[in-house]
Amino acid sequence: MSLRERLDQRAAEGNPVRVGVVGTGQMGTGLVIQMENLRGFHVAGIADINLERARHAYTEGGVAPDELAVVEDLDQAGRAVEAGQRIVTRDAALLASIPRAEVIVDATGVPEVGARVAVAAIRARKHVVMLNVEADITVGRALKQMADDAGVVYTASAGDEYAATKELVDFAQTLGFTVIAAGKGKNNILDRTVTPRDQEERARRVGANPWMLSSFVDGTKTMVEMTCLANSTGLLPDVRGMHGPNATIDQLPKVFCPSSDGGVLSRAGVVDYAIGVAPGVFVIIATDHPAIADNLRYLQLGPGPYWSLFRPYHLANLETPMSVARAAIYQEATIAPRPVAVAETIAVAKRDLEAGEKLDAIGGYHYFGLIDRAETVDAEGLLPIGLAEGATLNSPVRRGDPIRRDAVAIDESTTLAKLRKLQEAGAPLEPALRF
Repeated sequence: MSLRERLDQRAAEGNPVRVGVVGTGQMGTGLVIQMENLRGFHVAGIADINLERARHAYTEGGVAPDELAVVEDLDQAGRAVEAGQRIVTRDAALLASIPRAEVIVDATGVPEVGARVAVAAIRARKHVVMLNVEADITVGRALKQMADDAGVVYTASAGDEYAATKELVDFAQTLGFTVIAAGKGKNNILDRTVTPRDQEERARRVGANPWMLSSFVDGTKTMVEMTCLANSTGLLPDVRGMHGPNATIDQLPKVFCPSSDGGVLSRAGVVDYAIGVAPGVFVIIATDHPAIADNLRYLQLGPGPYWSLFRPYHLANLETPMSVARAAIYQEATIAPRPVAVAETIAVAKRDLEAGEKLDAIGGYHYFGLIDRAETVDAEGLLPIGLAEGATLNSPVRRGDPIRRDAVAIDESTTLAKLRKLQEAGAPLEPALRF
């Protein structure tokens, strides 16, 4: 029975997949509206520090205001659920514990909040869907292990480029093709020095967060997304920051191939990105069997010896219901990290930084991200970008230099830092459930 048929069946039985959503910014609000208009889904509760924004997401999805109940504790939540009401709360941990909810989606995009939400959900034995790739690349391995031990699913979300590309990688490898490269298109200009202030006008125009837009333009988001893809597939960045050439769709297999064949790569099996093919994702494949190569040429994929599989869209949060349904119905992850990391995104100074400065958030004024191999990051003692926010510099860093881990004092009290410490130590993760 297909996923669509299973959802129809659950709707007919009056047993939709019940979901809690944390964060109703642009992504979270769109997700709530969509799920409220799909058969087989029911948004049981929303957590947001801005209650009006949470209410707005519900009403935009067609939920009547008198169906909503603002709650502050679990008893209130239980009574609201029994009365058939939807929950609105500021407390994400409370949302994770509401009766009958199966899946909790973190749509905040804030690494520390995402870590807290995931821990609370796993502790309550709920499946976790992360629309928060920044948290995933920082502590996803720890969260997945915790989820596995608890018998629930931990997954990042369908719809963003890393997951859409992972689908193509799985498709290609299942059919026996060699994956030469996999990646995404980038349609923003690349400016490593951009700040949220530079993006304020554009943010007002498109209704987005200027910090988020800044992380797109300075390249950090692309680095983070390809780190997620690398750690779920084992594909590596070829060089620090990847190559990121300009390319059209037709040029992809000519560019993303080994240098011995005229491309930019020093090896096969890499993650990368191309400027000019957004919003699509791609996988470059090869085969060593002449008959299969003849078939690819007959199917008009090109002359070879390298071919491109290209998906010209990704629907971001609008595809998240696929991950919600797969977790609840099939107990499957869409994309999750392997036990051993192969890549990290490191923090690199956007400007000259002085000792004593407290680092701001991703997309801010202090640093941008570059992907590199995990073994290199460990060997050089570099700072993973997910641990940068709130860290205080104890020595200056020149513009363009990677920030070393020993150049900062990390706030060890955060959930993110605690999980990361356990993850790096390979320690049992049960204590994380008691944060």
